[in-house]
Amino acid sequence: MIFSTLEHILTHISLSIVLTVITIRLITLFCEDGIVQLYDSSEKGLIVCFSCITGLLVTRWIYLGHFPLSDLYESLIFLSWCFSLIHIVLYFKKNKNLLNTITGSSAIFTQGFATSGLLTQIHQSSILVPALQSEWLLMHVTMMILGYASLLCGSLLSVALVVITFRKKRKILGKSTLLIKESFFVGEIEYMNKKSNLLQTTSFFSGKNYYKSQLIQQLDYWSYRIISLGFLFLTIGILSGAVWANEAWGSYWNWDPKETWAFITWLVFAIYLHTRTNINPQGENSAIVASIGFLIIWICYFGVNLLGLGLHSYGSFTLTSN
Repeated sequence: MIFSTLEHILTHISLSIVLTVITIRLITLFCEDGIVQLYDSSEKGLIVCFSCITGLLVTRWIYLGHFPLSDLYESLIFLSWCFSLIHIVLYFKKNKNLLNTITGSSAIFTQGFATSGLLTQIHQSSILVPALQSEWLLMHVTMMILGYASLLCGSLLSVALVVITFRKKRKILGKSTLLIKESFFVGEIEYMNKKSNLLQTTSFFSGKNYYKSQLIQQLDYWSYRIISLGFLFLTIGILSGAVWANEAWGSYWNWDPKETWAFITWLVFAIYLHTRTNINPQGENSAIVASIGFLIIWICYFGVNLLGLGLHSYGSFTLTSN
């Protein structure tokens, strides 16, 4: 009883902090004055929320007798914990820019969804199904969720890189088109004057262009390293899952929908690492592959559970609500 009460308290505190952080983020988005202090307050709020999620996981672990990864609700809580951990690591590395915005938003979204009450039907603890009563539960599911969280964060950074690069190229293309038109349809003297003005404008924004270049390099640097870490977690998770499947069902691989999409996810990010390392280092081609992988991960993690198909259907909405 005391553990259940403590769980409800931590859940409500976490949700309250998430709502407060969202409000602060919206204020800092539309207001320019005092943005630094408000932003620091939201970061501290995320750290407190991380502590509450940690306490929630530990509480369920104690009174359930196993690590809380047996259903969709518990895996979402652990996923939000992983997002928060990645965000805190980047925060203490003093990367207070778009990187923190992306990782912080990921943590806020998953924590808010998991603790909002939308999944109340699967909040209640229950006895593990026989297939989950194994020592491989902690190893396999933990590695998979850590892999999902890392790959999602890295993919979001790649999406931001693609957007910024595309906008930068479009601006350069627009300026080049303007110069070509001027050279054909305007007199030579007027053209030279406008070209001089354009060069002055370009030099005026040189600081902004430098900042964008630095941001693109940071996005590429961190997305590659976070995705590499997530790929390692995913590989370990798939291999440990295959060993567990052989013990539980007598076969290493059954082409279950979850297994199939996990393999597709692994292939997509293997292509990303190959492209990023060997073919086009620091290019947008690999970032486009990672952006596609972002959608694939959500299909693998969330879409399959919504359908409730296959051997991994114990974590779906349908079966847990019966």
